[in-house]
Amino acid sequence: MNDNKEEIESRPMIGYRTGNVLDLDTVIDLYRASTLGERRPVDDRDRMRQMLEVANLVITAWDGDLLVGISRSVSDFVYCTYLSDLAVRLSHQRAGIGKELIRLTQAAAPQANLILLAAPKAVDYYPHIGFTRHDSAWILRPGEQITD
Repeated sequence: MNDNKEEIESRPMIGYRTGNVLDLDTVIDLYRASTLGERRPVDDRDRMRQMLEVANLVITAWDGDLLVGISRSVSDFVYCTYLSDLAVRLSHQRAGIGKELIRLTQAAAPQANLILLAAPKAVDYYPHIGFTRHDSAWILRPGEQITD
């Protein structure tokens, strides 16, 4: 048998779905398994639930019954889409899943600018796949006050 054929057949078939009706424990498990859980409130179930429920553009990647990736966004679908979370399970990284989640997010709102804040480890990834760096993004964190 052709070795290349065996390699292709052994790759998992990833399915993609749109929608934010998901089991919260499954989502939290994915965040932890992708390392995004280090920067998200995964121990605050109510906050995680709200993050998921309020997001109006959620695309997930599945390897059978296993959630392996998520793109969680807030969008007006015509001007801007804020891609707030992009997570792929460590065991499934470097297989094009993140890139496909981004492509599907962009396709859901093709007129909108796709905006994200990169995690420190991903700063070099986004320009590699076509994003343009923007040097004037600003953050006002919870508890910080607007000053005079």
